[in-house]
Amino acid sequence: MDEKAKFIWLDGKLIDWDQAQIHVLTHTLHYGLGVFEGIRCYKCQDKRSAVFRLKDHIRRLFDSAQAMMLEIPFSKDEIYQAVIETLKTNGQKEAYIRPIVFIGDGTMGLYPGENPIRVSIITWGWESYLGKEGLKQGIRAKISSFTRHHVNIMMTKTKTCGNYVNSILAKLEVVKAGYDEAIMLDTEGYVCEATGENIFIIRDKVLKTPPLTSVLPGITRDSIITLAQDLGYKVEEKRFTRDELYIADEAFFSGTAAEVTPIREVDDRQIGEGKPGPITQKIQKLYFDVVKGKIEKYHYWLDFIT
Repeated sequence: MDEKAKFIWLDGKLIDWDQAQIHVLTHTLHYGLGVFEGIRCYKCQDKRSAVFRLKDHIRRLFDSAQAMMLEIPFSKDEIYQAVIETLKTNGQKEAYIRPIVFIGDGTMGLYPGENPIRVSIITWGWESYLGKEGLKQGIRAKISSFTRHHVNIMMTKTKTCGNYVNSILAKLEVVKAGYDEAIMLDTEGYVCEATGENIFIIRDKVLKTPPLTSVLPGITRDSIITLAQDLGYKVEEKRFTRDELYIADEAFFSGTAAEVTPIREVDDRQIGEGKPGPITQKIQKLYFDVVKGKIEKYHYWLDFIT
C-alpha cells in the first residue's frame, strides 16, 4: 500500500484507519463469501478530482451481492455518498477506492445464519497495479497452469472474495518463474483473462477480447471498447486461442487497478515489436485523458468532487 489514509468508512461511520478492525471469527475471513469493488479517483486538469464510473461500480457491487445472496444494509445512494464523503474527509485528490461487503462474526460453519452483513469503504494512494514502468514499456506475462473458473463452479460475473484464491495461485506461480502477470485459460482452453484484468489483442488493426461468458464484465474493459470504437477501430468480442495471442501485433490488459498496461511478451514469445504498439498507445493516452477530465465528451463517466 503506497499511501495510508486517515479514515475508513465502516458500517456507516468514519473511523480512524488504525481502529478499523474486525473480529478474528469474521465469517468471510474463514469462508470467503464477500464481494468487493475496485474504483479510482483521479486528479483532473482543472484541479478538481473525479471518480471514474462510480455509479457503474456501485451497481456491479450490488449485482455481485445479489448473485451471492448478500443483502447490503445500505442503498446504492448511501454507498455513493459514503465514497464521496470518505475521499473528502481524507483530503485525497487521487485514490484507489475499495468498497467491500462481508459477513461478520457470530455463527461459524458454512451456513452464516443471522451473522450481520457489514460494509466498509477504504481509500488509499496506489499507483498502477502492474507498475509505472509496465505502463510505459509493457510487461512479461505467462500462461498459468491454473484454469479460470467454470460458470457452474463459481459466479464468474461477480467480484467475490473467494474467487480470487484462483488468481492468487496463478500470480504466485508466474511471479516465482520471473514474470509480471499470469494469463488464464478457460475450461475449454481459450484465453480468458488475467488474474485481475481483462485482456485485448490487436491483429491487423482489429481489437479482440474474450466474450462475457466466464470473464468478469470489466468496467474498464467496457470503457476501452467504447473508446476504441470512437477512434474508428473494429472491436470483436470473440474467443481466441493462446497461439492467436502469440502472433498478435499488440496486446494489453485493462482494469481499474492496472488501467491500460501493454503486454510485450507472453511465454517467452515477443508480442509484435516487443514494446507498446501504436494502437495500444493511442488507446492508453485517450483513456488517461478521459479519466483526468480532459475530454468533455466523456464527462458523463465522471463524478466530480470539488
